[in-house]
Amino acid sequence: MSVNVSGIRQLELELMRRLGSQRTQQVVDRALLLGANVFVRELKQQFETFKGTGGSIEEITISEPMTVSGARTVQIYWKGPKDRYRIIHLNEWGTVNNPNPRGKGAIARAMRNATESYRNVVKQELRRGL
Repeated sequence: MSVNVSGIRQLELELMRRLGSQRTQQVVDRALLLGANVFVRELKQQFETFKGTGGSIEEITISEPMTVSGARTVQIYWKGPKDRYRIIHLNEWGTVNNPNPRGKGAIARAMRNATESYRNVVKQELRRGL
């Protein structure tokens, strides 16, 4: 599951030309983190609908920006003392015994709902970096 924003590579090359690679990376990293926060807010809202103990919401974590296959990336994952990462896929896809859990499709729904907001935040932050 990922959100694709077209034209980012061209924009990034133009930023590098104007600002230099180190400053460009700082601007892109800040935009990625702000966009990730928008998505996490929506994800938490979707998880509220089937919250039990709240462990899945509390353990949502945003990674530091990193380069993966030549592109700056931020990962959103579950890490914490309750080990919710083990059951997130069960809530998202269901199981043989429970094919339609209350949280089914929450991550996909959050991605769909946050796509436009994510793009706007990233665009706004990249413009501000110029």
